[in-house]
Amino acid sequence: MGESLVLIPGLLSDATAWAGVRDRLGQGTVCDVTTQASLGEMAADVLARHPGVLAVAGHSMGARVALEIWRQAPARVARLALLDTGIHAATEAEKPARLRRIRLAHEAGMAALCEDWLPPMVHPDRLEDAGLMAPLRRMVQSMTPDIHERQIGALLARPGLRTLLPTITCKVLVAVGRQDRWSPVGQHKEMASLIPGAKLVVIEDAGHFAPAERPDQVADAMRDWLTA
Repeated sequence: MGESLVLIPGLLSDATAWAGVRDRLGQGTVCDVTTQASLGEMAADVLARHPGVLAVAGHSMGARVALEIWRQAPARVARLALLDTGIHAATEAEKPARLRRIRLAHEAGMAALCEDWLPPMVHPDRLEDAGLMAPLRRMVQSMTPDIHERQIGALLARPGLRTLLPTITCKVLVAVGRQDRWSPVGQHKEMASLIPGAKLVVIEDAGHFAPAERPDQVADAMRDWLTA
């Protein structure tokens, strides 16, 4: 494989979310998407910081950044892995909950936001698993209300991507946790059906944070994607 693997985290996430997968693959650079004001700026920053041809893997919001990288520079992208994500544009219906969490973070702090936001993002059977939850809680609490607000602003301005998917010509993996309540399996089946030659993998016994919850399964799927 001649390309470099970049791993893009999602909302309120950093290298923690990808740590288990990266350890198992023995490669991958995790990108920082905490300072930019839009998905387009995040994509442009990844491209600027990582020259050459890339294998781009994104989780949740990070997968939307990965698709924006394809939009901006398809010749730079050899492979795309899209995990626990979506392609629909922002809706008015989602704004109240997102704006409520922005207020919560500013008024009550990141610990309060973490307890409000994080538990629904993992498999319910794993909520008492300290080995999983403690690092994820530290990750979310290491962020700031301003980072959260900036990332939410980027998500609320996100475009719909349905018409982009059929234009993708590189090797694509679409993966999702079986119990992902935020970005369900059916949504990923639709995505995979719209991308020529895409492979869909369902990660068993995992919620939205599939890379952190089941790094063995995710790494296996990504290893096949990287070597195909």
